[in-house]
Amino acid sequence: MPASLRFVLALLALATVAGIASVIVLYRQDAVQARTTAEQLAGGTVAKGRQAIGRYGCGACHQIPGVAGADGRVGPPLSAMGVRSEIAGVLPNTPDNMVRWLRTPQQVVPGNGMPDQGISERDARDIAAYLYSLKR
Repeated sequence: MPASLRFVLALLALATVAGIASVIVLYRQDAVQARTTAEQLAGGTVAKGRQAIGRYGCGACHQIPGVAGADGRVGPPLSAMGVRSEIAGVLPNTPDNMVRWLRTPQQVVPGNGMPDQGISERDARDIAAYLYSLKR
């Protein structure tokens, strides 16, 4: 193989690796930005929200990306909550409404399938932060 062809192939390989690396960096930056924005918006902590989701057993009814065992099919999947316009089809998707829904869903929509679970204000803010970090 001529040296010039080897050089071109080496440059092509280098460009491919650089392209893949830049996509990975952008994806990680997007994830960090989504987490930071969600935490500021909801006044909670994404990591603590993921833990609270596990403690309250939310995954028994909902599919929740990033939460182990959260593959329930009773309630709606909670993917992309960070970009949805409504909560439960009745509330504008705002941090205060999210916290209200998480804490007292039976007061918001009496008789709906989501039970009041006694979620504390702090846990609701953390869960909201986690849910707002879900953009896909």
